[in-house]
Amino acid sequence: METLNIAIRVVRCYIYARISQDRTGAHLGTERQIEDCHALAKRLSTPEVVYEVVKVFEDNDLSAYSGKPRKDYLEMLQGLEDGDATVVLAWHTDRLHRSPTELEEYIALSERRSVLTHTVQAGLIDLSTPHGRMTARILGAVARQESEHKGARVARKRQQKAKAGEWGGGIRPFGWGVPTGEMRKKIDKKTGEEVWVPVLNMDKAVPEEAAAIKYGTELILSGGSIQGFARWLRDKGLLSAQGNPIRATDARLLLLRPRNAGIAVYRGQEIGHGSWEPLVTEVQFRGVVAVLGNPARSSARGSKPKWLGSLIYQCGIADCPEKVKCGRAGNSQKPSYRCVTGHGGSRQAEKVDSYISDLIVERLSRPDAVDLLVPGPDDVDVAALQVQSDQINQRLKELAALFGSGGISMAQFTEGSDAARAQLEAVTKNLARAAKRDPLVSLVGAPDVAKAWEDLELDRRRSVLKTLMDVTILPMGRGRSGNTAFYESIRIEWKR
Repeated sequence: METLNIAIRVVRCYIYARISQDRTGAHLGTERQIEDCHALAKRLSTPEVVYEVVKVFEDNDLSAYSGKPRKDYLEMLQGLEDGDATVVLAWHTDRLHRSPTELEEYIALSERRSVLTHTVQAGLIDLSTPHGRMTARILGAVARQESEHKGARVARKRQQKAKAGEWGGGIRPFGWGVPTGEMRKKIDKKTGEEVWVPVLNMDKAVPEEAAAIKYGTELILSGGSIQGFARWLRDKGLLSAQGNPIRATDARLLLLRPRNAGIAVYRGQEIGHGSWEPLVTEVQFRGVVAVLGNPARSSARGSKPKWLGSLIYQCGIADCPEKVKCGRAGNSQKPSYRCVTGHGGSRQAEKVDSYISDLIVERLSRPDAVDLLVPGPDDVDVAALQVQSDQINQRLKELAALFGSGGISMAQFTEGSDAARAQLEAVTKNLARAAKRDPLVSLVGAPDVAKAWEDLELDRRRSVLKTLMDVTILPMGRGRSGNTAFYESIRIEWKR
């Protein structure tokens, strides 16, 4: 009996699998795709032609529609470009791409390198023919439409939740999320292991975090700084909802969230009030937004004052308009105040600050200290001012767009923007005035004013100082020394 020698041709194949969401982390969706593709390779094989899978590419929990880079997909394209394989096996064309741009790039590569695509669900997609390219484009358009419909449904659901004042999901917002006592399963993204995590009530405030938001809001409205708030958070050992240290930029964003005042937001727009527990009043929130958004507010990142009167106390040398700052002076190398210009003598900083602190504590400990408080304005329509602020900002954007497109001249743009900015500055001042908190409030009426003063952050003590008095450090004169001369050389002018 004669034996026939049959030449066997081996076709090198790649398998590509992808799943958009892997809620369990078990890769079950991609595993099923890969199994079906291996079975497809066997079905395609004949005694003369063997479809051999040389490599499997898998992008797990990554959407093709999102536009994010897919590591294995890009690696597969490079392999096809290098000629390592000539066939791609996939469960369906929508596993490969849902973007028209990606599809066209894949078609170009397939034509250039003679690559065939076989799918479990849609059969052979021969991209070397007009019919095959048309089929691929139709399938891609259908897949994209499905993704867009799904995206629209998800967006609509989130919008409904936002309008109803419900939590829309994502990272727990700092300030809210009290454990309910229930637990749920979750996959740890770092380890891939299944863990149990507590179910949180996003309508309830976390006491310590809520207190931090309230403190930061009052600090800013009392004349304090974001840097001071960030230091306070660090000293308290408070971390972000993700467990990270809270930097100054993060602390600023924490105070600018409408959620703090119970205001619901959807896609950056305020749409009403939520069901959660507000941490501050709307007036306070609007005030913080106005204060932190004021272009005139200093945002220098240089060294921060470490002494009570640095750059607040006035130099008392005749005709000098400058302030004093603290540095090292004399053989003792003790911190001392001296005019920023360097002229004149110096004065021991600790002794001056101690004297000023004693005067403030004594004044605020008197029975009539309550008369020093300035009541907040009750004639400001905060909501109307906020609407006006939004309208002015929109006008500035429109002016910039018109100038960029050549619709108006530089002179027209300058005139219009200057007028709008002047209006915005007036609105900002009124908003800040509506919410501004008298820095003396936390001290007046305190059981122990001295202790309350010491407990204040330096930023808030400096704010009290600026509110209560003007301090001028005069020259002591030659031959004068001792405590009497020292105190006589510090001039106090009470503002209240």
